[in-house]
Amino acid sequence: MATQVTATANPRRGSSFLRIAIALQTLTIFLQAVSAGLLLTSSYGETLHSAGARVMYGASMLYLLTAVLAWKPGGGSPRPVRHASGFLVLASVQVVLGIAHVPSVHLPLGVLMFGLSVLALARRGPLQ
Repeated sequence: MATQVTATANPRRGSSFLRIAIALQTLTIFLQAVSAGLLLTSSYGETLHSAGARVMYGASMLYLLTAVLAWKPGGGSPRPVRHASGFLVLASVQVVLGIAHVPSVHLPLGVLMFGLSVLALARRGPLQ
């Protein structure tokens, strides 16, 4: 009797990369809050906040990429992909609102995004 061996990606490794991506996203959103405070108090705050927006958006795309890579080869749940996709949509709306200078929605959405990112990080467990 022959046994068939299939090559699968290490799910623990994919999960670890996913946690790192979520942690990076959470950190960039936190730094956006700091740069928003600098935006109000210093001349270079706008430059920092603008650059940080690009980094935060890149971190959201990285989160989606790692979620897809952790899901597809390992055959895991597509749930992290849905979460990452939703987060990328929120990040896109956040960027549009920031460019349009709509702080009445931009600020609460930023707080919501930070909370959701912390929640996603807590769900994934501690970094190892």
